[in-house]
Amino acid sequence: MEYTAYQIAEILDGSIEGDPKASVSFVAKIEDAKKGALAFLANPKYTPHVYTTKATITLVSTSFSTDKEIKTTLIKVNDPYQSFTKMLTHFNVAGKKRNGIHKQTVIDESLTHGEGLFVGPFSSIEANVTLGSNVKIHANVCIESDVIIGDNTVIFSGTKILAKSQIGANCIIHNNVVVGADGFGFSPTTDGSYIKIPQTGSVLIEDDVEIGANTTIDRATLGFTIIRKGVKLDNLIQVAHNVEIGAHTVIAAQSGVAGSTKVGSHCVIGGQVGIGGHLKIGDRVHVQAKSGVLRNLKNDEKVMGMPAIDYYNYNKSYVHFKNLPKHMDTLHKLDKKIIKDG
Repeated sequence: MEYTAYQIAEILDGSIEGDPKASVSFVAKIEDAKKGALAFLANPKYTPHVYTTKATITLVSTSFSTDKEIKTTLIKVNDPYQSFTKMLTHFNVAGKKRNGIHKQTVIDESLTHGEGLFVGPFSSIEANVTLGSNVKIHANVCIESDVIIGDNTVIFSGTKILAKSQIGANCIIHNNVVVGADGFGFSPTTDGSYIKIPQTGSVLIEDDVEIGANTTIDRATLGFTIIRKGVKLDNLIQVAHNVEIGAHTVIAAQSGVAGSTKVGSHCVIGGQVGIGGHLKIGDRVHVQAKSGVLRNLKNDEKVMGMPAIDYYNYNKSYVHFKNLPKHMDTLHKLDKKIIKDG
């Protein structure tokens, strides 16, 4: 795909300084860019690169001004980072033009689907599945019976979408995700063994959700495990049965949410966070990386630590913790002095 400066300025509602006919066919970092690349300048520390970059076109802020000659054509926009992200979407055409069903697939004749369907080799689709328009299913994907998938959703290789799961429109599900596996439900018996509790529910994923590779979302024991609109999950995340994750919450890699916990909307959860079961996490909560959340959190709380406490209190406590050896040494010296002075 190739875009001229004029076309990019039209898409981004920007203004051009330089050649409106200059064209680009790929994107690159400003410091590494070659001829034919689109780059951007958002962080001021990279400003020197705008004078040396080989990028054909560079996105800059409307307030940016040059103090010496440049070779790249500038397009001035309100937010270069957001604008560059928008152009990445235009350049990212991987999988979008793929249509048709590969001959090496197993698809039940009951399948209902819209236009633009792509199904890659060695994928299987069981009975009573409904797919929207422009759904892209890559190689080695398994979709079990009674699954519903909305328009423009992309499912990458190795993913398993298990029975009765519902996935909305414009979702991206990366490699080897498992949606709808049994939740971790076992009941202890009098002899100390465990019996399995049947997991009879399913998973509901709303629109505009992205799920990273090797993430698992368990089906509910009863009802639904729910991932609300706009949620972004990183790689290697565990979402247990009957969890609900609120709209536009983001969770970084290697985090886990235990069963029946409800996470609010617009939360930011760092990597390797563990959230206990049957908790209620409010809206706009921030949880720092490697924290363990073992209590309910109110709206707008910021927490850190194991167990997680108020973020600012944690930082104050850490000052004392890291100085504890010195404090203990002082204490021992005072103790010896008191004994000596008896």
